Amino acid sequence: MLRNHAPWRRDVQNVIRPRGIQLVPGLTPMAKTGLVVARFKRHALVEDPAGDVHDCQILGRRLRPVVGDNVEWRRERDGSCIVQAVRKRESMLQRLNSRGRPEVVAANLSQLLVVLAPHPEPDWFLVDRYLCAAELAGLKAAIVFNKMDLVENAPDTLKVYRIIGYRVVLTSAVATTGLGELEQLFGAERSALIGQSGVGKSSLFNELLGEAVQRVGRLSGRLLQGRHTTTTSVLHRHPGGGEIIDSPGVRNYAPHIQRAADVQLGFREFVSRRDQCRFDDCTHRAEPDCAVKAALEEGIIDGGRYENYNKLYEQTVAARAY
Repeated sequence: MLRNHAPWRRDVQNVIRPRGIQLVPGLTPMAKTGLVVARFKRHALVEDPAGDVHDCQILGRRLRPVVGDNVEWRRERDGSCIVQAVRKRESMLQRLNSRGRPEVVAANLSQLLVVLAPHPEPDWFLVDRYLCAAELAGLKAAIVFNKMDLVENAPDTLKVYRIIGYRVVLTSAVATTGLGELEQLFGAERSALIGQSGVGKSSLFNELLGEAVQRVGRLSGRLLQGRHTTTTSVLHRHPGGGEIIDSPGVRNYAPHIQRAADVQLGFREFVSRRDQCRFDDCTHRAEPDCAVKAALEEGIIDGGRYENYNKLYEQTVAARAY
């Protein structure tokens, strides 16, 4: 069963409204339920339980539904539709915006798929920031190395991630190789495909989803005809099972982390050794008798990953002081 799939069919108590969070005994009068499948500036496409999609305006400035959110919406007398509340999120992927404030990118996910390619050159610090965010959010994560038709061999760095337990899938949308293995990852998950611009996510979507992608494009164009707007993310359903959220390509990504001490929880090879450190609050940076640094010196923990941990730790300290 797809996790978080169509949860509007159940009676959910927690609802986020424009003025904050309230506990309500179910739906408000005249409210309908639905799933946000695409989000634009101040309106969203909401799919109801019957599968019909509605172009909805968003009530107020403080209400910020994202793709994957389960929402309450209503139809006005003039036929327009309005999203009036967001239901409790089971999980969410967050980032820091340009002002250093946290914002939700997608909701109710169960898996994060980080897409790379030979060009643009992989940014391993960006990869580790994505994986850290997935670990902190309790999401499964895997790496997809696309455009294998352009190279003879995948980067050796990918072995580092395989060793610590991340699944790595090699694909080519052009040669249609590795797509079956990628489809196996979808399963019953709600996945987000994320990565730098130019890594070939659109080509992968077209190969994997075909008509489903074109259908969403036609639907968006028809509902939003005459409006100048940019889609932030879109949710698609894979014919073989699972849901996939397509997020725009990014040049940078800073995960929202509450405390610098929590950064280590996003590096799974650190978590398995933290209990062996001399100090319970060890940050694995300058403390003596640190099990993580001992593993680093023995070559068990990768130096690049450790360096990226330190960078992210320092960025988090700086962000909290901002």
